[in-house]
Amino acid sequence: MIILAIESSCDETAVAIVRDGREILSDAILSQADMHALYGGVVPEIASRKHIECISALTDKAFLDANLTKDDIDAVAVTYAPGLIGALLVGVGFAKSLAFSLGKPLIPVHHIRGHIAANYLAFPELEPPFICLVASGGHTLIVDVKDYTEFEILGSTRDDAAGEAFDKCARVLGLGYPGGAKIDALARGETPKNISFRAQTLTEQSSICPSPDLKHRL
Repeated sequence: MIILAIESSCDETAVAIVRDGREILSDAILSQADMHALYGGVVPEIASRKHIECISALTDKAFLDANLTKDDIDAVAVTYAPGLIGALLVGVGFAKSLAFSLGKPLIPVHHIRGHIAANYLAFPELEPPFICLVASGGHTLIVDVKDYTEFEILGSTRDDAAGEAFDKCARVLGLGYPGGAKIDALARGETPKNISFRAQTLTEQSSICPSPDLKHRL
């Protein structure tokens, strides 16, 4: 089965053509990182408008790269949630129109399930069951993948998105956007001379705890 897949949940427009869920025939991506770098993070309205501008041409490129026509696909898949609502509406609206015009089935894909399924493309030999770490947007989860469509969330964070935290730290440090890659690059090199790292003693750690209960845990 050959599926045209469309993703527009945040600040990148992506269109791929995949065979049998394991083989990527083409993968066309347009990043907006340089545009959002001016603001230190993703601006939803700008992201949505950029999706509108490029999604049609990007789809044509995906077919061209795969040496296929629209009649060759068996279905159209699209990310429907979670994500930036305006950005998602662009992808869903385009996918619905395309599927209707071609008379092909439309497959709504949950964003987080899509991340898990991407492992089958990166590792074609992979089969459930396995444990998966997901870190996407505001969703940081440890998932027990029991079968291809059966999942159990073993744990999740309750704080900010990991990537957004990197972006905020990078903005404060004057490193630019996106922050994750820049902080990672610095972490791989020497420790900056103006930052001193040292291990805290148990006494020092306890002194910053606001309650006796926390002290007891330490």
